[in-house]
Amino acid sequence: MFTLGSTLKFHLYSQPTDMRKSFDGLSGLVQNQLEQSPLSGDVYIFINKNRNKIKLLHWTGSSFVLYYKRLETGTFEHPKYDIETGSYNLSYSQIVMLIDGISIKNIEKKKHFQALYNS
Repeated sequence: MFTLGSTLKFHLYSQPTDMRKSFDGLSGLVQNQLEQSPLSGDVYIFINKNRNKIKLLHWTGSSFVLYYKRLETGTFEHPKYDIETGSYNLSYSQIVMLIDGISIKNIEKKKHFQALYNS
């Protein structure tokens, strides 16, 4: 059932979202605000104003799946907006950390190899 993975594209909606919205309401935001097709197979992420609820909308090819998580304490971190690209540049692993409530602000990917040649 959980069909999300690193091969998918993830889009974070930048405005606070009313979590009463379900499949149709969130699909409308994707189509009207993001100007994208909710049937693309991409995953669309929505966070509420208090940042304690998150929804992910995904079209699987035959149906919509809506993932919903509510934090009892704490908040979801809102990722840094990249002005140059006009979007949030998040990898799949950063999406997973965001959903798990792990801070991604100071994440540094370590190099786990030694260069054999100088460039």
